[in-house]
Amino acid sequence: MPDLYSLPGIDHATIIPRKQHNISRQAISPNALKVLYRLNKAGFTGFLVGGSVRDLLLGKSPKDFDIATDASPEEIRQIFRNSRIIGRRFKIVHVRFGREIIEVTTFRAHHEASNRIDKHVPKRKIRGLDSAHTNEGMILRDNVYGSIDEDSLRRDFTVNALYYTPNGFSVLDFNNGMQDIVNRQIRIIGDPVARYREDPVRMLRAIRFAAKLDFDIEQDTAAPIQKLGDLLLSIAPARLYDEILKLFYSGHAVKIFEMLKSSGLGQYLIAPTLESIECCPPAAAKMLHLALENTDQRIADSKSVSPHFLFAALLWPLLCRKREQAKRDNQDQRSNFLPMANQVISTQLAITAIPRRVSYASRDIWEMQWKLEHPTRRNALSTLNHTCFRAAYDFLLLREAAGEDLGRCGQWWTDFQLSDTNQQEKTLESLSNPRRRRRQRNKGRKKINPGTSRHNHKDGI
Repeated sequence: MPDLYSLPGIDHATIIPRKQHNISRQAISPNALKVLYRLNKAGFTGFLVGGSVRDLLLGKSPKDFDIATDASPEEIRQIFRNSRIIGRRFKIVHVRFGREIIEVTTFRAHHEASNRIDKHVPKRKIRGLDSAHTNEGMILRDNVYGSIDEDSLRRDFTVNALYYTPNGFSVLDFNNGMQDIVNRQIRIIGDPVARYREDPVRMLRAIRFAAKLDFDIEQDTAAPIQKLGDLLLSIAPARLYDEILKLFYSGHAVKIFEMLKSSGLGQYLIAPTLESIECCPPAAAKMLHLALENTDQRIADSKSVSPHFLFAALLWPLLCRKREQAKRDNQDQRSNFLPMANQVISTQLAITAIPRRVSYASRDIWEMQWKLEHPTRRNALSTLNHTCFRAAYDFLLLREAAGEDLGRCGQWWTDFQLSDTNQQEKTLESLSNPRRRRRQRNKGRKKINPGTSRHNHKDGI
C-alpha cells in the first residue's frame, strides 16, 4: 500500500485521524472498499470522496460511493475488467458490481486558460482538447489531471471535498470542509462568481444541498445567485431536465420549490408554473403543494416516484388557468383539451427537455381526469385497467384534498377498486351509458341540391 505522506499535494491537507471522526468501514459499501484496496495493491492511491464522506460524517447512509485516484482512466480500466470509461466533458470510469456502480475519477487540475472558445462553436471543434471553456468562463471540457490538492480545488463545495482513505482510516481536509459541516453551511470553493460561470448548475446544487442537509448557504456563496441566474440559459435543456428531477426527488421538494422562488432561479426552470400559481384557481396551487408533499413522503418511505406524475403536477396550475380562460370564452373544454394540453407541455419544453414518454404519460394523467370524474358503464373497466390509472387516481385524490368539489368521485373509485367482480358488476349496472349519437342514414335517399330546401324538393319544385 503506497505511503500516504509521500502522495504529492498531501502537505496541503489537514489529516484527521480515525479517533477524531466517526466514519466506520462497516458503513461503507464492500464493493467501494474492494475498489480502494485493489487500486492500492496496483500501486495507486484511492480515496472515498464527495457526498458519501459528507453523509457518513453526518451519520447518514450514502446513496452511492465515489472514488478519486491518481490512476488515469485508462489505467483504471486495465485494473478493473468490470469497468468502462464514460463521458467526454468529464471522463469517468464506472466499475460495476451487479446493480451497484462505483464511480471512479482521476484527480483533476486547473483547466488550461488559453483554450478559450466561443460558446457557439460546434462540439466537434473541441474534440482534440483535454480542456476548454467559453469566453464567459463556462467549462466545456475538463480532463486535465493533477494532484489531490489540485483536485480538491476543482470540487464545488467544501463539504463535498473531503477524502477518506483506508490507509490509516483518515480523512483529508484541504478546504476547511469539516468546520463547515460543524457549522452546517454550504460554502463554494474559490471565487463564487468565477465558479458559477464555470458551471451555472452549481447554483442549483447549492440550493439542493442546503435543502437536503438542512444547511444554510454561506453568505458569499449565496450573494451572486440572484444576479447570475440567467447563466442557466446556457445550459442544455436535457441537463436542466435532469436537474429538475434531482431537485424535486431530493426528498425536500416543498422546500426546494420555495427556495427556487426566493432565489429567482425558478424562472429558468419552471417559469410556467411560477407564473400560473399567482392567478390560477386556489385549489390548483394547493394541489401542487400537496403533490410535492406526497413526493417527499414517498421518497421518505422508499417508494417509487415517476417523472410524468411530477410534471403533471408542476404544469397543472397552467392547465387549470387555460381551462378557466376557455370557460370564460364559452369554449368546449372537452373538445379543446388536447390542444390545450399540448400547448402547456410546449411551454415547458421551451425551457427544459422532457422525454416524449414522460410528456405523453403526463397528458394521459390529465386526460383521464375527465373519465374519473364521469365514470360510465362503458369506460369504467377500461379506465381501471389503463396503465396510467394509478397515477391518475392519486392525482384525482390530491385534487379533492386540495378542495375541488368533484362529487366524491375519488371515493367511488376507491370503493370500485376494492370491490369483487360481482359487486363491480352491480355498481356498473347502476351507471348510465352516455347517449349514442344516431347516424343519419341517407342510403336510398335522393341527393338534395344544396340550393334547395327539403320541402321544395319534396314538392318537386
